[in-house]
Amino acid sequence: MPKNAIVPPQGIKGPYMNRELSWLAFDKRVLDQAMDLTNPLLERCKFLSIFTSNLDEFIQVRLGTMQNQMEKDPGERENKTGLTAKEQTDLVLSLLPSLYKLSNETWRFLRTELYDKGVDIMRAKDLSERQKPAAMEAFEKEILPRVNPMVLDTKHPLYRFENLRTYLVVSLERKGRQLFGVASMHLTTPRLIHIPGGKKKHLVLSEELLSAYADKVFPGFTLKEKALIRVTRNADFDASIEDAEDDEFGFDFSRLIQTRVEGRTKGDVIRLETTALSEALKSFLLKTVGVKRSHVFQVQGCFDYKFMFRLGDEFDYETVSAMRFPAYKPVTPRALASTNDLIAEVKHRDIFLAYPYQSMDVLLRLLEQAAGDQRVTSIKITIYRLASRSRIVEALRKAAENGKEVVAVMELAARFDEENNLYNADMLRDAGCTVFYGVEDYKVHSKIISITLEDEDGIHYITHLGTGNYNESTAKQYTDLNLITADQEIGEDGAAFFRNLATLNVECSYKRLLVAPYSLEPGLMKEIDAEIAKGKEGVIRAKFNSLTDKESMDKLIEASQAGVSVSLVVRGICCLVPGVPGLTENITVTSIVGRFLEHSRIYCFGKEGEERVYISSADLMTRNLQKRVEIATPILDPQVKKRVLHILSLVEGDNVKARRMGSNGGYSKVKDFAKALNSQEECLREALSL
Repeated sequence: MPKNAIVPPQGIKGPYMNRELSWLAFDKRVLDQAMDLTNPLLERCKFLSIFTSNLDEFIQVRLGTMQNQMEKDPGERENKTGLTAKEQTDLVLSLLPSLYKLSNETWRFLRTELYDKGVDIMRAKDLSERQKPAAMEAFEKEILPRVNPMVLDTKHPLYRFENLRTYLVVSLERKGRQLFGVASMHLTTPRLIHIPGGKKKHLVLSEELLSAYADKVFPGFTLKEKALIRVTRNADFDASIEDAEDDEFGFDFSRLIQTRVEGRTKGDVIRLETTALSEALKSFLLKTVGVKRSHVFQVQGCFDYKFMFRLGDEFDYETVSAMRFPAYKPVTPRALASTNDLIAEVKHRDIFLAYPYQSMDVLLRLLEQAAGDQRVTSIKITIYRLASRSRIVEALRKAAENGKEVVAVMELAARFDEENNLYNADMLRDAGCTVFYGVEDYKVHSKIISITLEDEDGIHYITHLGTGNYNESTAKQYTDLNLITADQEIGEDGAAFFRNLATLNVECSYKRLLVAPYSLEPGLMKEIDAEIAKGKEGVIRAKFNSLTDKESMDKLIEASQAGVSVSLVVRGICCLVPGVPGLTENITVTSIVGRFLEHSRIYCFGKEGEERVYISSADLMTRNLQKRVEIATPILDPQVKKRVLHILSLVEGDNVKARRMGSNGGYSKVKDFAKALNSQEECLREALSL
């Protein structure tokens, strides 16, 4: 297969690709950005860190899910390539060594570039004789006081390795007795240790020094062997409404989630990463950790690269500026910057915001105004992920204190954000807000705010609908689209949506909105059917994060076979293979990995001038369409529609960061000799003039 392909032949069957392998191919595209010289050096360092963090999450969640499935139903086959959980696991494990090798090569390349710029990230074994005394002093001052060692014997027989934490393991001897030892560093230990001397800045990772001076950690023993290790535990868990309906949890779903989150740290080990180690030490670890030999990986570089986000601290201002993307602050559209009455603005015309190019501050100001406006009687919101110290939470609390009815539908099962959501749920409840946790066994992933106003003319609504979370931090990093509208029918739909969630009613149709799990998938399929009926005159254009739902893919295949032009921009997982003769010849699949995380979802049907456009919180994944509460809203305002279509055209025309999928599942640079177009950079430039 071509060098740029990561999916083996077993992972593709006709026009379908295995989901897990497609995910790894996406993370490979992230890693590619760390070697893309069009990115500044410190940004490439961040991409290496993001790659490793992504892989950690994949192992915890996706590999964890497959491990659970192997135990529950080992004969079950996934519906696209027919692979069992074991077959998928074996394929994933066979690909990981090549990804580790590529990440190590990337690390070595970046280290060389950093060295040329004046920062030397050294291996402990490369310390010069002149540097060793300073290294020893740093170890004794910064590391040794924070080390927790333990020799394992009959009185210290057990040791629990925490998830994603680095440990030193050693083989010891004293008076002819063979023992093993384990040591960890406290989380307050600085990751990078400065070693003085010379014109360059010399840095050593703390785990490197821990390993180098392991004999100081276990005095009185002869050190026979040492290695650094890190374990990854299964973080996948289920939490159904039936589980909470038990006296143990007092019929409180939040207590169930808290228990499940606490249990995540106790999951089975499903990966063991090590530096070089002997067979004897490996056998000890296999037994102690309880992991299969096939799940053990030797790592040449680092277990994680989180420290690379802080490397800018090692350079002066002028140098670091040239090694990062040009500074950019999200802007407020000119028409909104000078007004203090956003309610009046949105009643006059729809407001459209494209993050991170435009500021989330507009939405925050609207909420803060609504919290104090006498006409506002209620504010209702769905919450999936929030920033720490969220202004959203503060505005809702203020509204409740001002006598507004505030309802927050808090999704507690937002993976890895459960604890933050539990905390914010308590904060809102304490302020007098009504908080509930969704509906039945569906995750509430929709992004909607419904503001109700009453005046002499009756009841009116202002509705926000978006593609991304109400999170001030990610709004500066993720590309998301937002509609704020006073359209009465959309407003009535929004109000009905919250009533239905409160009464456990998910089988509802709405005037304007398409809402999963009941009407979103049929609504999108109806739109695709309308284009199929046009044959070669049909046009389907869409942008989203993942495509895994087989029914959706089959409908797109049907469209391709009918001659419909299908353009898909899919950032991450895509299980539909384009260019397969007789099946997907009229489908193109493009992925963009750039400065910002592509996160917006756009669904467009019809040729130029006749487009029907939706923005949505949902990807075309079975979980989104059938197991979650999601919303797609039509774009009715002509000026907003024009703007959404322009953004869609930009991402489709990207020939800098875009990668095009081939019929073999591999991705390659777009071959376009037109003027270079980086869609994200163009959106940055255009935002300044809006």
